Amino acid sequence: MSRHNLPIEGQKPMRPAELAGLLRTFISHAKSNCLTFAALRQRLDAMPEDTFKYRRRMFLDIAAPIMEAWDAALAAEGGIDFEDMLNLAAGHLESGRYEAPYELVMADEFQDASRARARLCRALVQKPGRYLFAVGDDWQSINRFAGADVSVMTGFREWFGHGQMLKLEQTFRCPQALCDVSSQFVSRNPAQISKQVRSVAPAMGPVLQTFQVDSKGKLADAIDEFVLRLAQGVESGTIPPGPDGKISVYVLGRYNADRQYVPTRQTRFERWVDVSFVTIHRSKGSEADYVILPEMLSVLRGRSFPNTRADDPVLALAMPAGDDYPDGEERRLFYVALTRARRSVAMFTARGQCSSFLRELVKDGAVSIADTKGQTIQEERCRRASKVS
Repeated sequence: MSRHNLPIEGQKPMRPAELAGLLRTFISHAKSNCLTFAALRQRLDAMPEDTFKYRRRMFLDIAAPIMEAWDAALAAEGGIDFEDMLNLAAGHLESGRYEAPYELVMADEFQDASRARARLCRALVQKPGRYLFAVGDDWQSINRFAGADVSVMTGFREWFGHGQMLKLEQTFRCPQALCDVSSQFVSRNPAQISKQVRSVAPAMGPVLQTFQVDSKGKLADAIDEFVLRLAQGVESGTIPPGPDGKISVYVLGRYNADRQYVPTRQTRFERWVDVSFVTIHRSKGSEADYVILPEMLSVLRGRSFPNTRADDPVLALAMPAGDDYPDGEERRLFYVALTRARRSVAMFTARGQCSSFLRELVKDGAVSIADTKGQTIQEERCRRASKVS
């Protein structure tokens, strides 16, 4: 292709390893959503003419022979990949070549179902007298990057027909005040299924705390100081210990790099506090007495929560449509983080870099921002200066 065919605002070429990873992700999403290459072309044709469309067209020109070669290599070995397994199984059931012997099919974590998985579930119960029992929480649908399509659950009846919905609205983990804050936050997205979460867990101190330091470089010391205060509280008896004489603390990271905030030299407090790290994505189903969110930041470049780095635009051709609410999936991820705590969530931020999620909680009156000594901070965002002629 000659240089003059490239748009003026074109991006720099991707590194080979980065392009290979993007291609693998693209192929996985295309198969998970049952999209043939012809269907991908139709999606592209329906998009408006712009720079992204030019780039997507170039990408499909690269992806087409690779997808064909991938399927040919699998066929030569008599093999299939995971997405093929789901689609082929659903195809056999839908065509009647195979009849499932099951009267009842049960699916757990249904909020993470891809279209291929939903299609298989539907095919398993297509005969009369067959039933599907699905359990999930659309408020915790956080795996779109892995093919999950939250609309499979929020649009359950469109997929499977009429069915009875039972809402599990009682929790035994979080105190009611934390349930109220987190529920209000995630429910601002009108696409989420409405629920009224009730708790029987007693409150132990403030359920939400926010600490601000002068710069990001001081976050680690502030978190270390917070954990030491918890240990001192258990030692003195002002903080009730758990059944084993300790309290548990999760440092929950939006990114793996947040592991750096786990305090070192744990011999100082391990008699009273167990501290461990896990990413929010991997924390579902887990819980701790105290949760620490170490980087509640909004920055122009780098790690932010909510994450401001969008998926590569070419993936829109193959991925399920995200919900239209701003930061919809990041809001659900924040909800998951808040609801891992049995007692309290401590959030840490830096001056001038406060997360938009945290600002929303402050505006709601759910939390106030304090320094590491507990003194409330009143910080106003700078208004954009108007141009003076």
